[in-house]
Formats: sequence, C-alpha cells, structure tokens
Amino acid sequence: MNKPKIIIAIDGYSSTGKSTIAKMIANKLGYIYVDTGAMYRAIALYAMQNEIISEDIIYKKKLISSLHDIDVSFKYNSDLGFSETYLNRKNVEKEIRSIEVSNNVSRIAAISEVRKKLVAQQQLIGLNKGIVMDGRDIGTVVFPNAELKVFMTASAHIRAQRRYDEMFKKGDDITYEAVLENVMTRDYIDTTREDSPLLKANDAIEIDSAELNVEETFDEVYQYIKQKLEVKS
Repeated sequence: MNKPKIIIAIDGYSSTGKSTIAKMIANKLGYIYVDTGAMYRAIALYAMQNEIISEDIIYKKKLISSLHDIDVSFKYNSDLGFSETYLNRKNVEKEIRSIEVSNNVSRIAAISEVRKKLVAQQQLIGLNKGIVMDGRDIGTVVFPNAELKVFMTASAHIRAQRRYDEMFKKGDDITYEAVLENVMTRDYIDTTREDSPLLKANDAIEIDSAELNVEETFDEVYQYIKQKLEVKS
C-alpha cells in the first residue's frame, strides 16, 4: 500500500539552505518541489526589464496592472535534476539568481497584489499534496495546515559568506560586503512588511543551519518527515 502524501513547508531567512534541503527531500520522497522564492524573483525580473522598478522607486500601479500579463511556471530539466523557472515561457533560471534581482525581490514580494497572485498559484499546486515548498510564508499563510513545517535560520554573517562563496564560484563580480548588505536588507524587509511577514509558525520545527553541513541538515529534517509519515500511515 502506498504511503499517504503530505505537504512539507520550509520557511526561513535567505541563504539558510532552504532550497537545497527542499530539493533533496523532494528527490528522496519523489515529491514535487516548488521554489516560491523563484516565483517572486521572476516577477522582480519582469519589473526590472519593463522599467517598473529602480533603486529608488516601484511603480506599483503599473506592476499591479501588468500582473495578468505575467506567467511564472516551472519545467523539469532531467539533465540538471531540478525544475527551472520560466517567465512568460522563457527560461530565466540564471537571470533571477543575479545580485540585481536579489536586491529587488523583497521589495516586490512586499506588494500585497503580487503575493495574492502567487499564493493562489502555490495553493493550487498543493491540492494533491506530495509537495515540498520553500519560502517565507509557506507554513503561516500558504499552507497553515501543512503536516510538517520547518523554519531555518542562521546568522546574517554566515549566510552572507555562503552566498558570497556560491556567487564567487560562478564567477560573479561581487564583494562579501555587498552580499552581507543585501542579506541584512532583505531580512529587514521580509520581517517588517505588513503582508505575510517572515516569521516562524507556532508549530514549526526550528533548525539553525549555522553549525550543520548540508547532509546533517537533511538528516535532521528527514527524521521529522519519517515520524510524520509513520503517523499518517
């Protein structure tokens, strides 16, 4: 008999390893993985490409009126082993990971109309369960009844160093100081926005990934998953 499927919500601060762990879990369980951060990044990229956002201003009315023209989707890449992000049917997986998009995404994600559009899309994806979704408000807003909620954290300095190392390997021309500033700015915007701020759900399991490597973090989360699946069986 097949085991019942559950929803696994992984929330937390940027660069805590949420996406990496979520992908590993999805692969292990054969679940669908959804990177909600990529969805907000795609809309931030659209805003940048269409001169809707700059360093100083966001033309909110223009963005809101354009939302019906924005299609964000995912397509599985068997060579890479994960789904890539598409904006209006164009692969933008590389573009949305730039520091420029990172500098704008939290401001875009703070707009209620943007959140409403994407949350509705995320909830549709999870109707049949069997998903792992990571973001900022998955366990509090998108799936408040998720069977397992994980909240990941680590100090800003450690997260900035991880992000800097990752970007350096890719050949990006960026300084650690710039990455740290980005991390701290995003933390502030994410935790203080009026609509769906980043916070730990009351029933979420908190994991500090500062002292854990990827395998150790995965093992800890997976133990909780096995417990949940045994209860559901």
